[in-house]
Amino acid sequence: MNNEAGNRKLKVAISLEMDWGFNRHQETFAGCHAYAQKAGWECQIHPAPDRMLTSSGKLPFDGILARVTPDMAKAAKQAGIPIVNVWMNTPAKGVPSVFADSALAGRMAAEHLMGRGFRQFGFLGHQRDIDSQRQWNGFSEALRSHDFTASHHRFPRVSVEGVAPGWERFIARLNRWIDSWKTPIGVFVTQDIYCRYLIDVCRSKGLHVSQDVAIIGAGNETIVCDSPPPTLSSIDFGFSRIGYRAAELLDDLMRGGVAPSSPILVPPAELVPRQSTDVYAADDPMVTKALRFIAENSHHRIEVKEVVTAVATNRRSLERKFRQFVGTSIAGEITRLRLERAKRRIVETDAPMKDVALDAGFRNADHFYKVFSRVEGIPPSQFREEHQKVFLQE
Repeated sequence: MNNEAGNRKLKVAISLEMDWGFNRHQETFAGCHAYAQKAGWECQIHPAPDRMLTSSGKLPFDGILARVTPDMAKAAKQAGIPIVNVWMNTPAKGVPSVFADSALAGRMAAEHLMGRGFRQFGFLGHQRDIDSQRQWNGFSEALRSHDFTASHHRFPRVSVEGVAPGWERFIARLNRWIDSWKTPIGVFVTQDIYCRYLIDVCRSKGLHVSQDVAIIGAGNETIVCDSPPPTLSSIDFGFSRIGYRAAELLDDLMRGGVAPSSPILVPPAELVPRQSTDVYAADDPMVTKALRFIAENSHHRIEVKEVVTAVATNRRSLERKFRQFVGTSIAGEITRLRLERAKRRIVETDAPMKDVALDAGFRNADHFYKVFSRVEGIPPSQFREEHQKVFLQE
């Protein structure tokens, strides 16, 4: 692909607040450049492309990729230059946008914690941010589908940023929220760094991570996640794919394409499990051991008898305990985890359904099709059509 106007390379401005050292910005930038290199663009990093548009008689760019501010959106519209936004919380309205699917991230967190056997849940997020609200929506909806609810605590982002003007109030309210918990509890946190704040307060109360509190963050900021112990389980949004898809959309708009009527949502890359959720919670040690075995082996073609053997008990006793402490049968839990694995691959890839079935641990595609249709109420192909937002070239 060579995207040129005559013999001139297309010029694209990139404005992503690169001085913020988060994956969100660095990886989005890398994804933009991966597409730009393929397209043959000439890219320029610029913190305020709107000022160049309004101060120059000649248009300096053919398109803009940015965390779009209202001034940028206004200047681009007046200049007739395509612009694509990757900032979910922007005040600018009606701008073509590409975002992480935050609701799907919330569902992934809920399924991970339920798969670990938790039956009490919490969410720590921002008061007004759209991405935090969507994380909560996906998290709570996934829990409700299994008849669970979650406690939630919201705080203003500005209270803990910079010199943290609201730090003391934030910690005091966090303490009161934690005092309301019934443990063991699984908690989803809107951003990795806040997991560290939560862990510090939990430790001050004598709560152990992960036995008393299992925690999942969002963003997979590896420096924050990997130290100090415990390491943090986190949602990796795959921001490079968001940048790539945003550049792909800009290319289409510069060619005269029509802007999509709603933001393009890119599924998270994966949930990266680490020490903060390395536990299987149940009020019975046999059930806990069985849950661990199922979670680690459900993608293989295991049967109930293998779970019973791993726990070293009899089937009737273990089935009774599963009904009591988990609310489902052993086979039902195996199927649930297999379906969740399959659903993620259906949404995140364009793999053939036969491969999806085998990867999730079903014996063949026909069996997978029947089970999926019975449990979800629709066939796998329809689920993909309804839930898959975009497939990206890596």
